[in-house]
Amino acid sequence: MANLPRQDNRLPPSSKDKGVTMNGQQEKSRSTASESIKAVAIYEVVKGVGALLGAGALWWWHTNLEHWLTTATVTWQRSFGHMLAPQIDSAVRIAQQASKNWPMFLLLIFAYASLRFLEAYGLWHDKTWAYWFGVLGYGVFIPIEIYYLIVSPFDWFKLGILVSNLLIIIVVYRNMKRKGLI
Repeated sequence: MANLPRQDNRLPPSSKDKGVTMNGQQEKSRSTASESIKAVAIYEVVKGVGALLGAGALWWWHTNLEHWLTTATVTWQRSFGHMLAPQIDSAVRIAQQASKNWPMFLLLIFAYASLRFLEAYGLWHDKTWAYWFGVLGYGVFIPIEIYYLIVSPFDWFKLGILVSNLLIIIVVYRNMKRKGLI
């Protein structure tokens, strides 16, 4: 009997036994974020990286920002004409203000980027707090975006931002309902 092959009691679980490991213990179920939530998380990472790139530009060019802004604006106008002209003008005004108090703006940019990365992490890992953070974070700006869309001349860019933020709120809200958070 010593030469008989040993039987392995560790058989893979059957389809009926999902959630049970090979040794019979209950497996801790891990929830995973849906693909739509992962897309929102990636969008948050892109926003955070964009903010850090802006911080790097401010750090690098804060002493000669006026010259750089003039060059960038002229290059933009040569390439794209007046497309997004109000947004470019607004970005130039913000950058000019930032160059006057660049250490404070760098701090604000890093705080913003940190929030974006934190939210992305939470959404990617399907954390409840991240869903609430996302819905509230995007939802608070909807009335402001609608206001500016009404009181200022029509702007496709502002409309696009409003629509994308509404879509993100809908995606996060639907996932919250699916998870039973609401």
